[in-house]
Amino acid sequence: MSIASSTLPLSPCTGVCRLDTRGFCMGCLRTGDEIARWTRMTDAEKIRLMDDVLPFREGS
Repeated sequence: MSIASSTLPLSPCTGVCRLDTRGFCMGCLRTGDEIARWTRMTDAEKIRLMDDVLPFREGS
């Protein structure tokens, strides 16, 4: 089940809030900019990030 199936996108934050040398959070894989913009993102932007972008980063 993808996050798009729920009504409210939850934060992918895992509480491990440190950026690696590539600029990705070691816990949730978001960039610093994505973390800062999270509260201002639309639901569609959040869903796209969680369903399309973050899984791709997990594999890299």
